Amino acid sequence: MGIAGAVVALFGLREVASIVGPVVLALVLVIAVAPVRGRLDAWGAPVWVQVAVPFLIVVLVLLGMVGILTISVTELASLLPTYASEFQQLLTDAQRWAAAHGLGNDVINRALEAFDPSRLLGLAQALLGSLIGILSGLFLIVVLLLAMCLDAPATTKILTAGEESRPHLVTALTTFAHKVRRYLVVSTVFGLLNAILDVVALELLDVPLPLLWGVLALIANYIPNIGFVVALLPPAMLALLDGGVRTMVLVVIAYIVINVVTQSFILPKFLGDAVGLSTTMTFMSLLVWTFVLGPLGAILAIPLSLLARAVLIDSDPSATWAQALVSGRPPRR
Repeated sequence: MGIAGAVVALFGLREVASIVGPVVLALVLVIAVAPVRGRLDAWGAPVWVQVAVPFLIVVLVLLGMVGILTISVTELASLLPTYASEFQQLLTDAQRWAAAHGLGNDVINRALEAFDPSRLLGLAQALLGSLIGILSGLFLIVVLLLAMCLDAPATTKILTAGEESRPHLVTALTTFAHKVRRYLVVSTVFGLLNAILDVVALELLDVPLPLLWGVLALIANYIPNIGFVVALLPPAMLALLDGGVRTMVLVVIAYIVINVVTQSFILPKFLGDAVGLSTTMTFMSLLVWTFVLGPLGAILAIPLSLLARAVLIDSDPSATWAQALVSGRPPRR
């Protein structure tokens, strides 16, 4: 019955994903800037200052990222149609290579016949349409942010007052907020490091729109397991069209070296047990929340799973076996 209830709940969330996604994103952002409000409260700042300063920090960061994406996507939309001849030349070269090596080129022939250069223009228009959707969603997120920032001081007092009646739940929610902040801080720092190194590498290789791909690398850093691939594919394909196979290979090598050094060697030492999810549960979180909320679910997979763990597992003192199961660590005796 528990599994059946979970399935019903997930499909229900999927039906209202356009509302749930922005709500969870706004919640995560409010949690991220909660220490700023706490510091202002400790300094005796007025309540309106405790609300306004964290809100403005988040809004300015969001507007900065959206501004960069807007400019870059607009440039990409105007740039893509100019690569129609290069793309067709690549298909022609692939056909010749297949013929020279005695390989069947039926698939390549069909690709050549089906390819329409005007589709690049359609892709560019689709990118602009997606950008308009992001801007409309941003308005909802900002409104939710303002509402949650206004309620944050009262919510903190309510949680403190509930420690006597529901101590385990309050502790679980407090731990959830702490883990989310630590996860966001570490992921953001290493995401910025990755983004800067990627932008430098793309600039040296003369790949168009390096700033756009740097922002993509930063956002993809929050996607567990497959974020590296998501960040790599677009600049690699553009490098292939703009500079040929050699440039694409150099981009792939640069991304792999940067990712291995930062994500495999350095990041685990700083992240530690901040997530509290096993590798399998992390990957399952990515699949489940992407299915439920779409691309935004992929970015919020870890915070959403931490919230589910806090409410369903950590708040129950008898669920130590479940904690061990999702964290991949034997329970303490």
